[in-house]
Order: sequence, then structure tokens, then C-alpha cells
Amino acid sequence: MNGERVDQDVIVIGAGPAGLAVAGALAMRGRRAVVLERSADVGSSWRGHYDRLRLHTTRRLSGLPGLPIPRSYGRWVARADLVRYLESYRAHFDIDVRTGVEVTGIAPVVGGGWMVRDASGAEWQAANVVVAAGYNHTRTLPSWPGQDGFTGSIVHAGDYRNPGPYADRSVLVVGTGNTGCEIAQDLGANGAAPVWLAYRTVPNIVRREKAGIPAQWTGIAVRHLPPRLVDRVGALMARSEIPDLTAYGLPRATAGLYSRVLDGAIPVQDVGIIDAIRARRVLPVPTLERFDGADVVLVDGRRLTPDVVLVATGFTTGLASLVGDLVALDARGRPRVLGGKPAAPGMYFLGYTNPISGMLREIAIDARKIAKAIAG
Repeated sequence: MNGERVDQDVIVIGAGPAGLAVAGALAMRGRRAVVLERSADVGSSWRGHYDRLRLHTTRRLSGLPGLPIPRSYGRWVARADLVRYLESYRAHFDIDVRTGVEVTGIAPVVGGGWMVRDASGAEWQAANVVVAAGYNHTRTLPSWPGQDGFTGSIVHAGDYRNPGPYADRSVLVVGTGNTGCEIAQDLGANGAAPVWLAYRTVPNIVRREKAGIPAQWTGIAVRHLPPRLVDRVGALMARSEIPDLTAYGLPRATAGLYSRVLDGAIPVQDVGIIDAIRARRVLPVPTLERFDGADVVLVDGRRLTPDVVLVATGFTTGLASLVGDLVALDARGRPRVLGGKPAAPGMYFLGYTNPISGMLREIAIDARKIAKAIAG
């Protein structure tokens, strides 16, 4: 498509859950979108996640507009099943996904609308553009003093699939979000030893469900309450439900649960990390300060000699280079205007929040709002 000019009604950037959701919601209103996807298929980020991953939100509250997730996938949907669902969602609404199209720029058109340019030189003009390229678009890999001289391996969590390659090796997992905790327990249960889990800020841990009630329902219920109130209630619940792991190397969290959510840190859902720590298959330690040859020096002065440092410090949106001069972004690179509202005339962003009530649930809600605004 070198140099080709294509006029469309709606351009959606990204064929993950958010991009497909808004395209499906538009189809339900009789409007057809073209979805531009840089990878070879839909749901590329989910295809690349580690094998053991399951949704932390329930099947019933994770479906996209117009098509529930099949009951046969169970309450906690596995990664591979979610990918199958995204494929079926595309087929159900006959969504026009153009794969292998890497968007390199977006510019306003005189008189209204937007021009989207891709790496091949093609231009796509549309009255409306929905940017849904993903919260986990670009990997972040911190740089530590002495890192270049480290004699072991440094691996980003995005390259982790299963514990097989790490059997009989010592691994330091850096990062205590859900990804870091699940990878650490996966390693500890399947032949890696020792497995250290390095924390910068002690995570808030919650039970995935209590008395059969998923934690997601609590997240929905408290989302619009004052953060300080939720922090106080969360601290009381943690003391009654979560054992004190201080003797195992992980102190109790002191930062408020909901205050951290508002800062972008979702609580860790316990799908085995507590048992792994108590069984000492996973050994919590303070975060690393620097490398020294084969050693890792922690902030408390301790030295470890891991074969592998696995960095689970997350991703960034990658939006600064794409739209940073068009809309306001916050300190984490997210658009300041979300929730189905236009960030600029005819420009919407979807999938750039990670709320306590569930990302997929909020994507579905906002996709319907965006579709209504565009079709209205």
C-alpha cells in the first residue's frame, strides 16, 4: 500500500480487546470500522503472555459488547481461551482487521477529521479515530548501575512463557505486580531454585474470592467511594484475611490499597503466592540497587548471585511519540481524557485504564459510549 490514500468512516488502531470491542459496538449500530493492527493477528499481547495466565476478572464480567464469553471457558478464563474468544469476536461481527499495519503518525485534517499514516507510507483518512493500541504497548526495562557487566542473564517478563527453561537455575524476579508474583510462584513450583521476589513497595494482596464472591465485585462496589475510606476498610480486611508474611521476608503493606490503584498499582490477587512464600518456594527480598559482576546488590546491602534476573516492571503506552503533541498525557503516558469522551474532536482513547473493577469490564462500557458518540 505504498503511498496509497484510503478514506474510511472510523479508523481503530489496535486489534486487542479494546480495539475489537469498539469495532463490535459500532457494528451493532450499523457503523463499520477498519482496525489497523501492527502484528499478524488479533490479541497479540494476550498471545504473548505466560502460559499459566488466567483472567483475574470473572467470565461474566469480562465479555465484550454483543458476545458473551462461552460458559465452557469456566469462571476464570485461561489465556489461550481468551485468545480464542477474541478470534470468535472478530468473526462474529465480521470486523475488518488489517494486520501488519504499523501506525507511525496521526495528524489533524484541515476542515475536520484525522490522517493516520503507517510505516509503508499509506495514509488513512477518517472522521473519527479510536486509539486502542494497548496499555501494554512498549516494554519498560530499568537500567541499574553495573548492569552491563552482569555475567548472568537479564530477561523481560514479556519473554517468559513457562518455567521449563529455568529448571535448576536461580532466578531473581524484580517486580511484585500480578505478573511478577505469578511468574515467581510458577518458577518456584516447577524446578527453579532459589526464586527470589524483589519488591520496591510492598504490594497489597487480596484474595481472588471469598465465600464464592469474586474480589472484582468488591472493586465495582467501592470504585466511587472516597479513597481514604476504601483504604481504611481495605487495611482492616487485609489484617483479617491475609496472613502476616513478615517472618518470610514480606512485611505488611503500609500504602493504602485504593490510593495505590489510583496511582496505577492494582492489588495482587492471591492465586497461590501466599502459599508459595510460606512454603519458601518464593523468597521475598527488597529490590535491587546495582549489579556487581555475577552478584546483585540489594538496597539493604545483601548480595545474591542469580543465574537469571527476570524483570517484571511492566510496560508503557507508547503514546508520547504517536499523539503527544495532539492531546494531553499524564505522567504515565496515558491520555488525560478517557471514559468514552473525545480527547480531541473525533479522537477517542480506549483501554488505557487498569481499574479495580476490571479492565475488560470497563473497556466494554467505554466502547459502547464511544460507539454511541460516533454513531449519534
